[in-house]
Order: sequence, then structure tokens, then C-alpha cells
Amino acid sequence: MYNLIIFLYLVGVAITSLFNKKVRNMWRGERNAIRTIKEKLDPNGRYVWFHAASLGEFEQGRPLMEQLRRDHPEYKILLTFFSPSGYEVRKNYEGADIICYLPLDTITNARRFLRTIRPEMAFFIKYEFWYNYLHILRHRGVPVYSVSSIFRPGQVFFRWYGRQYSHVLKCFSHFYVQNEVSRELLSTIGIHNVTVVGDTRFDRVLQIKAAAKQLPIVEQFVGDTSKSKVFVAGSSWQPDEEIFIPWFKEHPDWKLIIAPHVIGEEHLQKIEAMLEGFHVERYTKLTAQGDANLQNLWKGDRGEALIIDCFGLLSSIYHYADITYVGGGFGVGIHNTLEAAVWDVPVIFGPNNQRFQEAQGLKACGGGMEIGNANDFRRIMQGFEEHPELIQELGEKSGDYVKSMTGATEKVLSDVNL
Repeated sequence: MYNLIIFLYLVGVAITSLFNKKVRNMWRGERNAIRTIKEKLDPNGRYVWFHAASLGEFEQGRPLMEQLRRDHPEYKILLTFFSPSGYEVRKNYEGADIICYLPLDTITNARRFLRTIRPEMAFFIKYEFWYNYLHILRHRGVPVYSVSSIFRPGQVFFRWYGRQYSHVLKCFSHFYVQNEVSRELLSTIGIHNVTVVGDTRFDRVLQIKAAAKQLPIVEQFVGDTSKSKVFVAGSSWQPDEEIFIPWFKEHPDWKLIIAPHVIGEEHLQKIEAMLEGFHVERYTKLTAQGDANLQNLWKGDRGEALIIDCFGLLSSIYHYADITYVGGGFGVGIHNTLEAAVWDVPVIFGPNNQRFQEAQGLKACGGGMEIGNANDFRRIMQGFEEHPELIQELGEKSGDYVKSMTGATEKVLSDVNL
């Protein structure tokens, strides 16, 4: 049944690739993966294979790859992706020796792929359970580790109709899971080679914080922090913006930085329309003007907002915030709250956060606050207005939570047989 589903998926991808550029790039990348490996392969190299579905999983695996490279330079690293959103962004990542797509999980592809690279061990990040690859790896005696994985009762492995497929989990040499619930669920289906280590993303956000960029334009916009507070909204969508922007129109003494998830012109214009009456600037426009022309730009005579209309800056921009908002909670799910929390600031987010363990942790410690509507947002912000000491107090709780959850990378690499 599994191989039939993969075949039908393969046919669907081939057809869709005729009309969709993103799918076409993925289709070509998968078909060319073996050739890419052969071109870059060191025949005498000892390869460790890391597989990440997409960009988020790559960020979880990155601390492992970088520490492995530092501590064990005798190994080379193969990094594979399933999604174009991961591969296209990180195809030039210098921390891996070979980067390519993972060919679709057919028996033929899996055999050719593993025969070509011959990995000494493999790390699958979070949700990757490819049946044919895993069975062939087990047959060849290659250690396979699942890292930062997290399991929930509703997953197919724990349903009566998924017990047959759950046998794929027995191909792993060890699971390094995020929480105790995952360990207990795996034990119900007879899997006990499990260690609770936490999530490597906590290690990653500390790395990101240490490498934060200085942003002169943002610093000039923020100005004298004793005169005004700064609110940073990261990865926001329109439903988020419709909630928080009206409050700042009533409180123009705050400085507002918005880094929307979508930076298309139509969305940017909608944000600017919602900010009518504000002095609004776009980051890329200011970058083009140069620092010399910005000295007297911010007059402080009305509400001021800076729109970050480019990617790659958000994790550094959170450094300038007094309070943060992370978007996505009124849609498919919140974005990365840890990149904000690591800077010792309170984090506000929408209701769709139940699947995100870090959001639950932030709420539990008091550093994260869930809102369901504009009234909730107004209530929280009014509380900060009336008791400004809470900003630092709750921010410290956020930062302490992140620090308390670090160390998963070291736990994993000290346990595997390198």
C-alpha cells in the first residue's frame, strides 16, 4: 500500500511540474540528486547523512551538523531536503559537503541513493519517516537517529489502522525526543530506545542571538529608548495586523516595527493604509537612501512605524523590542516564538499555538501571552502601560525559559557512537 501511494504521488508530482515552477524545480532536483552526489562525492570520505524536510527542520539539525563538524572533522556531511523552501534557501550552506534533494522514497531510488553515498550513520530531523530508506538502512546495519522528534496521540502510528505502518519506527537505532509524552507514546507500541533531550531549536536560537546583526537604520528609528517603547511584530499576517495596529493608532508614543510574513507589494500597501496618519517608512527605501540622509528623518511628532520589507533581519530586530508579537496564530499556526523570547522580551501570539511546545512553555512560565481577539490584545497592552515594570519581569521569564531548555545538541552527540 505504501509503495502504491508513493507511485501515485510520483505521478501527481510529474503532472503538476508541467504547470508549477516550484514543483518543477523539486522534481528536477530529485531526479538529479544521484548525479549531484556522484559529482561531489569524495570516494574516501566518511559521510554522515542529515535529512531535513524543509527550512524549519534544517534549523533544528543545524546545531548538530556544526558541532559534529567542529568536534569530528574526520566526517563529511551530506544534507538532503524534501521541500524546495528548504533546499532553495540553504543550497549554498557551507556547513555541509554535499547538499541535494532526497529522491522520492521508492525502493529503486532508496537503493541507488544509499549505494552511492554509503553513509556511516544518518540523522532524520523531527517528522521524517521514509519507509524504504529506513528499512534499507536497517538492513545494511547503518545507525539511524531521530532527533527533536515529537509525537502526539492523533498520529497514525498510534491509531488501530496505522499499526502496520508504525513498524517503520523500529528501523531507528534511537529516538531523541522533545518531551516525556513522546517517550510514553512510543512505549505503547513497544519502542523503548528513547531519550528525552528537548529540542535543538533552543540551541539554535542562542547561536542566532550570538550572531545578531547591528542594524543602524533600526537603531536610528528606535532612538532614545527612555522616551518611547518599541513594539516589534514578526511574521505577521493581515489578521494579526488588524488586531494590533488599531491600538497603536491610539498610543502614538510607541514605536512600531512590522516585519510581515508576506512582503508582496499588495500586502505592504494594505499595512500602510492601516497606518494612515503615521510616519511610515520601508526598510529597503531607507537602505537605498544611505545613513547620511536619515539623521533628521524621525521627528517624533506623530506615530512612527518601520516596515521591514525584506527577509533575514527579523531575529536581529527582536533585539530592539520592548514587547514582541509573533504572527500566524490566526492562521495555520504561529511562527518562531523562540527567536523573540531569547532576547528577554514578552511574546504575544494568537490562539493557534497548541501544537507548538515552545509556545506552551512560554505561556506556562508567564513570558508568553495568548490572545484571541483585539480586546485581549488591548487588555494586555493596557496592563503593560499601567505597570511598565511587568515588561522586564515577563521578558526575563521568556529568556530564562529559553536558556533552561538548551543542551539537546550536546546530549545527542555525546550519546551516539561517533
